[in-house]
Amino acid sequence: MKHLKIARQSPGFTLIELMLAVSILGLILAMLAESFHAVAMSKLHAEDRLYTERAGRAILWQMSNEIRGAVQTPLTPSRVLLLGTARYQGGVPLNSLTVSTLDAGHRRSIDGFGAEEIVAYQTVANPQHRGWFLLERSQQSALGPGTSGAPIPVADNVIGIKLRYFDGQQWGEVWNSENMSAGRQLPVAMTIDITLAGPRGRPLNFSTQVTVPMAIQQW
Repeated sequence: MKHLKIARQSPGFTLIELMLAVSILGLILAMLAESFHAVAMSKLHAEDRLYTERAGRAILWQMSNEIRGAVQTPLTPSRVLLLGTARYQGGVPLNSLTVSTLDAGHRRSIDGFGAEEIVAYQTVANPQHRGWFLLERSQQSALGPGTSGAPIPVADNVIGIKLRYFDGQQWGEVWNSENMSAGRQLPVAMTIDITLAGPRGRPLNFSTQVTVPMAIQQW
């Protein structure tokens, strides 16, 4: 009796099976790469937002301290100086402020306070990004002729800044201490509203209200 030999296929994969496996693997890797990219972008977005929020709060803190330090020193030839101008560009407020202040952060001396300084904030167009503005801060001595230092950019992503002044009866957007009688040259309170461009250009708003201690004593 003859034995029949059954031919067996050699182990392995066909070309179609290999192509299908490679296609599935490529699809999985593409999905993983997209997921990693989304996670990385989300992390960068969160970090940028956190940085912008810190910058906005720091600007409000610094400006608030300088406004609270607006005083008239009785033993020097200095005088009260607080000038606030309202300017709009394309409907966006871009107000400026000049104030003579005795903030503790300026040229600290033995008693914790430095010489009286004139501090100015103003906005100029950001040449590298259309629609954004630079918020610049300049400082000079108010007790002598002195020289004004070059403006220092505080932020380069300002979309708008609005300042308002309360005279004890109503709010306004301009203030000029030089046109007011002695003892009534400072506003009782001020509001600061700043809009900064956050991640992907989305606006982030920062606001605060500041009382002026010396103004309350004068009224």
